[in-house]
Amino acid sequence: MNTVIGVPARPRPAAAATQATLREHNLSLVARIVLGAPTAMSRADVAVATALTRSTVSRLVDDLLAGGLVREVAKVGGGLGRPATPVVADDRLCALGLQVNATFLLARLVALDGTVVAEEAVDGDFVGSDPAAVLPLMGACGARVLATAGADRILVGTGLALPGIVRPGTGTLLRAPNLGWSAVEPVPLLATPDLGPVQLSNEADSAAVTVAQPVPGRPDGPQDFIYLSGEIGIGGAAVLGGRVMRGQHGWAGEIGHVCVDADGPACPCGSRGCLERYAGLRALQTAAGLPATAGIDQFAEACRAGDEAAVRALETALGALETALVSAVNLLDIPAVVLGGHLGRLGALIAPDLAGRLGSRVLAGRFGGPTVTVDEHVEDRAPAATGAAISVLEGVIDRPAAWIDGGGRPGR
Repeated sequence: MNTVIGVPARPRPAAAATQATLREHNLSLVARIVLGAPTAMSRADVAVATALTRSTVSRLVDDLLAGGLVREVAKVGGGLGRPATPVVADDRLCALGLQVNATFLLARLVALDGTVVAEEAVDGDFVGSDPAAVLPLMGACGARVLATAGADRILVGTGLALPGIVRPGTGTLLRAPNLGWSAVEPVPLLATPDLGPVQLSNEADSAAVTVAQPVPGRPDGPQDFIYLSGEIGIGGAAVLGGRVMRGQHGWAGEIGHVCVDADGPACPCGSRGCLERYAGLRALQTAAGLPATAGIDQFAEACRAGDEAAVRALETALGALETALVSAVNLLDIPAVVLGGHLGRLGALIAPDLAGRLGSRVLAGRFGGPTVTVDEHVEDRAPAATGAAISVLEGVIDRPAAWIDGGGRPGR
């Protein structure tokens, strides 16, 4: 848009609201009020919370009931007048979350009320693997989970979380360095027709969704934070206002590939001295002299026992994390860091020290930030599977009319 010097350009007029867009907005509003409530709400409660008329709310709730987003529960109230009929999330509506990791595949079916209905994991070594061999295994795993869930479940769609760079809107995985995959279109390779529409995402982005919003429609977690996770390497995400920041190409938040030493070791991403070369699990194992089969708990035990190599590796990792996070926090002005994956499991050893280092170096440090905490889902090895499913369900909550008017069928 051109601007004449001294004369501000006129803003583009907002698109006029239509009856359809107004209904879409109100349906989403009512759905979020009902799903986000800690206890069941009556239609009258929803009317008060939304400032909509009772008759409007009643029509909208009827639509949500017909679409399977909410259900009525037993009536309450025994006094004068008609007893209220509360509505809650309908747990028949589900999404499937699939996660491909370097050491396992996991499929998890998540209901609209946040309940994990069923799941299955397949362990293996998928480093340097063939996507044409691995992804059919992932699809078959998902199909088995759906088969065990029961005929009354309604599948909205599937989210597939991958540990690599995903190009939004194209269904293309550009690169997953630790898997050895490049330029892959994963969805056709799943070779399973019953998964509904499949939504591709980055593994760390999906795990961060689980932190910010552990239940669909209910943003109970932190809303502004940097998330770090990983297994072999380090994944990351930046969350602002409860939404994962994607960036123009969908690559935002890749803190594992922030350079902390320009003369450092080569990274599979093509750069040198990346954070994950110092703080990734494989880097910690190697520096501590531990075998590749050693888990992060074994490394932590070596640190607690005073093993010199392990302690030195931990100190190197802390320095690299400090360098990367100081830049990220100052650039984005984010008040919190959440540690997940293997870094979360090291939380007791690194979180207090890391918080102190950041507090002394970032601009916000003298004003009380940032905090460093451990993801409460750190014992769940596949939070990205949950986050991928929640993101699919969030799409229905954002645009319930598309689901309802399509007869409750995926892809409509």
